[in-house]
Amino acid sequence: MDRGERAGDETAEGERLGRVFLTRVIEPGDETGGRWVRERGAAGVARRLREGGRPLPGVSGKRWAGLRARAARADPRGDLAVARAAGVRFVVPGDAEWPRQLDDLGDARPLGLWVRGRPSLRMWALRSVAVVGARACTEYGAHMAAVLAAGLAERGWVVVSGGAYGVDGAAHRGALGAGGATAAVLACGVDRPYPPGHTGLITRIAEQGLVVGELPPGDHPTPSRFVLRNRVIAALTRGTVVVEAALRSGSLVTARAAQRLGRHTMGVPGPATSGLSAGVHELLRGDAVLVTDAAEVVELVGDMGELAPDRRGPVLPTDLLEPGARQVLAWLPARGTAVAADVARRAQTTEDDAVARLYELRALGYVERHGDGWKLTRQAIISVRGGRSPC
Repeated sequence: MDRGERAGDETAEGERLGRVFLTRVIEPGDETGGRWVRERGAAGVARRLREGGRPLPGVSGKRWAGLRARAARADPRGDLAVARAAGVRFVVPGDAEWPRQLDDLGDARPLGLWVRGRPSLRMWALRSVAVVGARACTEYGAHMAAVLAAGLAERGWVVVSGGAYGVDGAAHRGALGAGGATAAVLACGVDRPYPPGHTGLITRIAEQGLVVGELPPGDHPTPSRFVLRNRVIAALTRGTVVVEAALRSGSLVTARAAQRLGRHTMGVPGPATSGLSAGVHELLRGDAVLVTDAAEVVELVGDMGELAPDRRGPVLPTDLLEPGARQVLAWLPARGTAVAADVARRAQTTEDDAVARLYELRALGYVERHGDGWKLTRQAIISVRGGRSPC
C-alpha cells in the first residue's frame, strides 16, 4: 500500500469515527448538524467540538455549550467495541450497504445507521414497505396489520416497522409467521430493545432480519426521538401503509414524511365511528390511496404488471346464462304467472324468441309452465335473489 492509499484509508477511518462520535452529540434529524457535516466533514466537526472555540454557524452559545458537554463524554472507539461485541455494525454514507434513498432526506439524513442482523440493509431496502399504525390498536387493526404483512412477505417484500406495541408488533409477527423478511427501526440503541415487552420479538427480528437505529449502543428513547425515527422509516421504504391511526398518531408523521419524499402513501380504512381510524380517513381524503390487502399495496409500490386482481362478488348460476335468457328471466314476476306475450314486451323481444328462451330456462330448472303462463321455480327465486342487495 502506497502513501496515498494509506492517507485515503486514514481519512475514511477518521470520517467514520467522526460520525460515530457525532451520534453521541447531535440529535437525529438535526439539519444544522447535518449542514456542518456536509460543509466541513464529520471529522472536522468532531474536532471543532472537542477543541472548542467560537460556535459553529446556526447555534446559540448556550446550545454550543450543551453540545460541547456531550462531546466531552463521547468515546467513539468504545462505542464501536461495544457494538462489535453485540453483533452490531455501523453503516455510513458511501458504504456499499448504505441505502441511497436515505440521501433524499438532505441535511436531515442520518449520520450513520447502527445495524444488527445478517442481511444487507441496502438490498433489503430496495424492496421494502412500511406498515405502521396505532400502539393501542383494536383487534381489527392488529389482524389487518398481520395479514397485510404476511401477504407482503409471501410476495417477497420486506416489511419495515418501528418495533412498538400494537400495529408495529403485529406487522413484524405477520411477516415472521409467513417465513418472510422484516426490519425494525428503533428510536434507541439497537443493542437495547425497546419497549422491554418486545425484547423477545426484537431479538427474533435481529436473528431472522434486521434491527436498525441512528442512536449509539445503550442510548435510550425519548418522545422526540420516536418522531424523528419515523422519517427514516419513510425514506427507507418504497411506500408507507397506515393501518390504524388517531388524528394525532405518530404514524401519521411517517405517512406525511413519505408524502414529502414522493413515496407512496396508503391507508387501510376502518369503521367511520372509530377514533383510531380517524387519522387514516383524513389521509385518504388527501393524497393517500385506499388499500385493503397486500396485492393492492404491491400494485402501487411494485414493478409494472404487478396488478391486484379485479374485485367482484361470487359467480351465481344465472351469471352463466346467455344475455337474452337472463333478460327474459328477469322479467318474470316473483309471484304468480305471466304469459309469453307479456314477457316478450317487457324484455323487448319477439314472442317467438321469448317462448324459445322460456323453454331453455325450463330445461335448466329456472321456470315452470302452468297452462298458458310461466312462473319462476324455487331454484330461480333463490338464484335471482342471491345476486340482489337486500337494501
